[in-house]
Amino acid sequence: MICHEGRLDDPRVIELLAIHVTRARAETAPGSAHAFDLSGLKIPEVRFFSAWEGEDLLGCVALYRLAPDHGEIKSMHTAEAHRGRGVGDAMMRHLIEEARGMGMARLSLETGTWPYFKPAHRLYERHGFTDCPPFGDYVADPNSRFMSRDI
Repeated sequence: MICHEGRLDDPRVIELLAIHVTRARAETAPGSAHAFDLSGLKIPEVRFFSAWEGEDLLGCVALYRLAPDHGEIKSMHTAEAHRGRGVGDAMMRHLIEEARGMGMARLSLETGTWPYFKPAHRLYERHGFTDCPPFGDYVADPNSRFMSRDI
């Protein structure tokens, strides 16, 4: 598996992101889904990575700089056909190293609380993320779980 930065113009990446946003919104109460769409991933504060094995797109993840020392994980998604193969773990390790390289000391994320998000909760917990209060522009929401860790 190789993680590449960018590739937001690749049709396969665009399709995977559309699946991610559509599913996240379908699995969350109205007004509680915070997934970035394609345009949100193109802002200067975001670095986007896609994971590949040859020509197969395995997944994607983005790093949103909230402050010089604080980043937020956005748009983490593993393609359905590649789940259970460690893609999420590999992308998480890659993202943590990128964040450290950018001088960040903390990573945070917001994810849903519905059953669909339970595998993501387990992934984040394996990587040392614990519950935290809302951060950035987020507000408390029973449909959101906020997690963070020092890196």
